[in-house]
Amino acid sequence: MLPTKKIPDLAKASIIGLSVFFLGFNSSNADLKGHLNGGQIVFKDIATDIDSGITYRRTESATDVSYDKIKQGGILFMENGVNIPANSRGAPGIAIFDYDEDGDMDIYVTNGPDTPNSLYSNQLNETGKLTFIDKSGEAGVSATPQDSSGVCYGDIDNDGDSDLLVLGAGSGNLLFENNGDGTFVDISHSSNIGGGTLHASSCSMGDIDNDGLIDLAIANSFPLENRLPIMSFEHDFLMEHNEIFRNTGNNYFDDVSEESGIQNIARVTWAISFIDYDQDGDSDLIVANDQGPRAPAKYGGQDKGYIRIYNNDGTGIFSDITDELGMNQFGAWMGLSFGDLNGDGHLDLFASNIGDYASVFTAPMFNFAPVIGEWHSSWFLGDKDGGFTRQTSGELVAGPFGWGASMPDYDNDGDTDIIYHGGLDVGIYMDASNSGALLNNDGNGNFSRDSIALSNSTNHARRNVRGVAVGDLDNNGFVDFVSVSNQDWPESAPMVPYPVVPLNSPFDSDSFIWPTFSQVDPGDLTKGFIWNGIEPHDGSLSVEISETVNNNNWVKVKVKGSIGLVDGAKVNRNGIGAVVQFTPKKGKSVLWPVVAGSSYASQDSNEWIFGLGHKHKGSLEVLWPGGIRNRLYNVHAGEHITIPEIPCSYDDKSTGFRTYLHCVVDSVHELHDKGSISRKFAHRLIKSAVRAYKKTH
Repeated sequence: MLPTKKIPDLAKASIIGLSVFFLGFNSSNADLKGHLNGGQIVFKDIATDIDSGITYRRTESATDVSYDKIKQGGILFMENGVNIPANSRGAPGIAIFDYDEDGDMDIYVTNGPDTPNSLYSNQLNETGKLTFIDKSGEAGVSATPQDSSGVCYGDIDNDGDSDLLVLGAGSGNLLFENNGDGTFVDISHSSNIGGGTLHASSCSMGDIDNDGLIDLAIANSFPLENRLPIMSFEHDFLMEHNEIFRNTGNNYFDDVSEESGIQNIARVTWAISFIDYDQDGDSDLIVANDQGPRAPAKYGGQDKGYIRIYNNDGTGIFSDITDELGMNQFGAWMGLSFGDLNGDGHLDLFASNIGDYASVFTAPMFNFAPVIGEWHSSWFLGDKDGGFTRQTSGELVAGPFGWGASMPDYDNDGDTDIIYHGGLDVGIYMDASNSGALLNNDGNGNFSRDSIALSNSTNHARRNVRGVAVGDLDNNGFVDFVSVSNQDWPESAPMVPYPVVPLNSPFDSDSFIWPTFSQVDPGDLTKGFIWNGIEPHDGSLSVEISETVNNNNWVKVKVKGSIGLVDGAKVNRNGIGAVVQFTPKKGKSVLWPVVAGSSYASQDSNEWIFGLGHKHKGSLEVLWPGGIRNRLYNVHAGEHITIPEIPCSYDDKSTGFRTYLHCVVDSVHELHDKGSISRKFAHRLIKSAVRAYKKTH
């Protein structure tokens, strides 16, 4: 049970806050405390510079027309708030990947109807300068007619390049096959992916039956013309079930949603991820469901918002074990990310939530009173039995709203940190409590807010951020942050400090509200609200580069399945579903699960940076889908390593040394003969394989 603290005079505080809207109160961000030092990482948003080539602006969805009519239609009463469309400005996502295989990371970001999505080609290796050119039209992935939402990528045909799945809100999904020459072809209909009119939010890729072919999972929400399904239990029937498509080969997918066992529960799902959470060699499924503002069971309502965990039996049949793992904890869960927060070798997860500021402030509008800690974005520590334990906020006390999230080691000190962004469109106001939640890990899974790292970058409190993804865009060994908003608040418009402050949290100083509506009567919510006449700007893309780096060392890692290259290999070329462990010499291990689709509507780079702190070398181990384990010793700081699947497990007790060695040598020679690895690296792989076997047996 989480410790909680009640908020005194809740209704009074909220009414005062709404009255402040009416008075047009304005405030500026509180000054951030602290001084830069040699170890402090600082980020700069290069997208604000026109020379960067980033010109993205997220246009509104078609439903924004009906929202405009509501704003201009006179008094809006509380009971009519459900008629405000959801996501009227869209729900964009981001993918960071090297689409043209030229050695640097590119950015794909989705957009609204009649506006092309953007594929920003990184020019670092061509020009030596970090700039971008939008090549979506040239590449054939503009998806202009679609109201695009989430995106994910993976090599669906095992030909060595990444293919792209782009979701649509009520307009069908799109699947683009990579031609390997910088262009894509639309195979949405021939692949059996393009049909349907569900309102997709996020997607993921994984091999559910370990046949070497990547399968697809799609999270769906509800018709977005109004907010009835998220506001009323009586409209649960409008919620849409999630989907799984099995790859049968030749770029064709069968809809196996029903037979897989996931279709019988329909919820509002914002995030979905295939991940081997229990490290047993198969891809399980985790989804983030939204409770909305509806009362949970403990307050007389129903629990609808869980982080649901579906365990894979190894053949693609999933069982809902949410209750057994202790994850039956209500929340407005939005985004997901995974890693090892306390270095115990078990996978942990982070899930973004509505946060304490919004949940407390909106309480008078609903029929229950939350307490601090019930609705904060949370990290859950995994254990040896596959269960999870939700952690308290610790010194953070309270947290802001969140959508997209990731878990990189942004300062390369050897532990896993957390970044999450988000803004909430309530209809009558916009939550701006999150100006950038960057949480620094002490190495044991306890977090403090780093308020300096983003302080000289973009003011994210004026951005209603949805998608978040991370990757090393400038190839300097330190991770960079990319985020996309669906709307931005003009600099000339007021921002109101959250009236529930103080919550005694480091987020208090920059938690704000966008006052889109004002109360007709500041003392009476029932008298309704009037639009303030302020229109938001179109959403923006933020590309925050790690401008100041410290002296910490790092290793950059990518994995590569060898199916089709090596006899006996069974893992997809992207290595999706693998779990990578890095152990610095005499240091604590850290895990990286290779997940295709996490955060919210987004996907991180498929190469990962392990921080070493001041250590200089360590070892890498990969648990491949199917259960094979490979290990590589003497990985040195500054190395860029691509680890191939060798289908010979060093810990297989049933295999004698001669048989094992023969398997390793033959596999490595095949990889070398096909140009996948150098001769020097081949010898290194064999030497490590022998050492791992002898150390284990």
